[in-house]
Amino acid sequence: MILNSKAKKNNALRINEHITAGQVRVISSNGKQLGILNIREALNVAEDEGFDLVEVSPEANPPVCKIIDYGKLKYKEQKSKKEAKKKQKTIEIKEIKMRPGIDKHDYDVKVKALSKFISSGNKVKISLRFRGREMEHKNLGFDLLKKLTNEVEKIAKVETPPKTDGRQIMMVFSPSLMK
Repeated sequence: MILNSKAKKNNALRINEHITAGQVRVISSNGKQLGILNIREALNVAEDEGFDLVEVSPEANPPVCKIIDYGKLKYKEQKSKKEAKKKQKTIEIKEIKMRPGIDKHDYDVKVKALSKFISSGNKVKISLRFRGREMEHKNLGFDLLKKLTNEVEKIAKVETPPKTDGRQIMMVFSPSLMK
């Protein structure tokens, strides 16, 4: 359905007395074309059928109006919007925190969690935190992140490369398109 410029702003269709055209092309509730009618005649026909006159194509010459139940139309639009919102996938950013001196088993557990998050379609933020004198050995942190990147390069791509932020290094992975 095409909306007029005024209706686009209000997010509504023109109905019944709000239609400004003098003559309109009318389509009945069963889909049959009734031809070009004066706006008064079109409103009377719509009232006789027990429905509303709705302007569906205001740019046409003359504008096209359809005789339909406006309440039912609005209900169907709301229902379809709700259905579309339900099917929409939201991408979350999961966070995994590590330390530069992480043990092998703990590292493997973190990689497994990262793989699970990526396979479910989420982005993953890796935070590598430094404490005390560990700050002097940032290269160990960057080496750990490079090793992690090499391990998950088949399932994830680096969205944000490693960068230092105070006492931590952050990096973001997103699901790769190749599956």
